[in-house]
Amino acid sequence: MKRVLTIMISIILIGSLLVGCAINTDGSISSKDLNYNKNKIKASVVDGNSQFAFNIFKELNKGDRNKNIFISPLSISTALSMTYEGARGITKEGMAEVLGYKGIDINILNESYKNLLRYLNQVDPKIELDINNSIWIRKGEKINEDFLSTNKDIFDAYINELDFSEKDAVDKINNWINNSTKGKIKKMINGPISPQVVMYLINAIYFKGEWTEEFDKENTFRTKFYVDKENEQNVMMMNRKGTVEYLQGDNFKAVRLPYGNGKVSMYCILPNKGISINNFIDNMDKDKWEKIRESISKTEDVILQIPHFKIEYGIKKLNNSLKELGMDEAFSSSANFSGIRDNIFISRVLHKAVIEVNEEGSEAAGATVVEMQETAAVEPTTFIANRPFLFMIADDETGTILFIGKLYDVD
Repeated sequence: MKRVLTIMISIILIGSLLVGCAINTDGSISSKDLNYNKNKIKASVVDGNSQFAFNIFKELNKGDRNKNIFISPLSISTALSMTYEGARGITKEGMAEVLGYKGIDINILNESYKNLLRYLNQVDPKIELDINNSIWIRKGEKINEDFLSTNKDIFDAYINELDFSEKDAVDKINNWINNSTKGKIKKMINGPISPQVVMYLINAIYFKGEWTEEFDKENTFRTKFYVDKENEQNVMMMNRKGTVEYLQGDNFKAVRLPYGNGKVSMYCILPNKGISINNFIDNMDKDKWEKIRESISKTEDVILQIPHFKIEYGIKKLNNSLKELGMDEAFSSSANFSGIRDNIFISRVLHKAVIEVNEEGSEAAGATVVEMQETAAVEPTTFIANRPFLFMIADDETGTILFIGKLYDVD
């Protein structure tokens, strides 16, 4: 019987969170430790995640040129990184290329993720950022212990065996996701759970941050939002004037809007009039992003106007986008994930993310699902003529059939 191994992981990153930390024995993080251990998160891993972020976003944008897009690229890369722990051979090489991990030792990768995830959970006391991981295993199933222990150690995953045939099994899993995202993502699994499903690995995140400098609701006004030359919408536009971290680029403007104590921010990048947003996205990459972050600076007397907006993007199937980036092997029946168990491959990757932005700040959540299915056992090549069959005598030079018959009865 074919079995399905489903992995669900979610995480969301708002703004620039790419610094390291040291973890005290009680699980807390001191400011001294934060500064001392910045190198715990290796630049090579950060660079890989950043490049993957733009690559996957641009792939999705190809199919949604005239639609809103909102994803958590770190959610997707984290989901695939957890799967990557069990990849071997060509499968591992292909995933490393797409995720930006080529040449990075697995121990360095794991150390970076471990420090990043623990840091994010305590990044700023003035914002809510809750990251939770869990693994739900069908009762009686055997998964590689090293794979499970790695996920427990690096991703702090809660591991639980569950009888998937129970009527409330789906509710238990969905309730965990719902609670972990504060109700923003209520349901990712439909029941009843198929007898083919072996395991769920779930990571859920919830983010809520108030602007360091909020917008005054009294200054919000109704105005036009110009989708393109032919379409416009009425929106509620938030408005304030003052000192803003701002950048005037060659063909764009950018602002940085910090949350809480300023360790987490939203960056808004606005192409100049006449420049297509899609063309602008097509030309964005890690290097341009870094240049924007490094060049933005405090500027006085900036008139800042941003509309209220809410985006719910998903559930989006990412198979084709990941294949286009070069991860074909992981989706094929020849995939090698023997570090998890034998004869499995990624059958689909799903993603969902939501965000709401208003005068007070932003609220967001994200989830990624990596579903893995067992490959069918390879059958030996046989020709056993133990039932009626067709036969021919033919000229091999021309292909001319000389005789044709059907053996129906040997007697």
